Amino acid sequence: MIHVFKKGVNSAAPVILLLHGTGGTEHDLIPLAGLIDPGASYLSVRGNVLENGMPRFFRRLAEGVFDEEDLIFRTQELNAFLDSAAEQYGFDRQNVIALGYSNGANIAGSLLFHEPGSLRGAILHHPMVPRRGIPIPDLTDIPVFIGAGSNDMMCTPQETEELASLLQGANASVEVHWEQRGHQLTQTEVNAAAEWYHKHFK
Repeated sequence: MIHVFKKGVNSAAPVILLLHGTGGTEHDLIPLAGLIDPGASYLSVRGNVLENGMPRFFRRLAEGVFDEEDLIFRTQELNAFLDSAAEQYGFDRQNVIALGYSNGANIAGSLLFHEPGSLRGAILHHPMVPRRGIPIPDLTDIPVFIGAGSNDMMCTPQETEELASLLQGANASVEVHWEQRGHQLTQTEVNAAAEWYHKHFK
């Protein structure tokens, strides 16, 4: 997978896995890693799927309708890539947290739903429920931050609450931060994610 890795000065800090939104690249979220933890290593990945020339992490059948078969395949692909990247760059595979926005948050959520032990925690900006009606692995001791917009038409408040409920049902520690905005990522939401990170990983 096309990616950028930067080794941080604090080897004990989690490696921050950066996962962009639809149409983004591996460069989009790099500034957020510096705001969350400037001393941490980061691994920023570009999605392997193109939709009208725009990179994504998995296919969709329509807006808000995921291609579940492709979602499962791409989640396994990303998890295998993390295993090989940990070997290549010499970081602790058990010490990775995801930071995803929109489509990137959805694939991060899918890692939590499908790949036990793949993430130590997750910052999900404007995520949707990756899949419904499946058993979710035990997420005890996995903290999850969800950033959401009360006026988000793409990811409704009901969707956010359902995802939080599913994660809590799997024993994850979930914090939901609400903005009076739509689907965009705001500075105050990023600041709230940074505060959450320092509470759980410092």
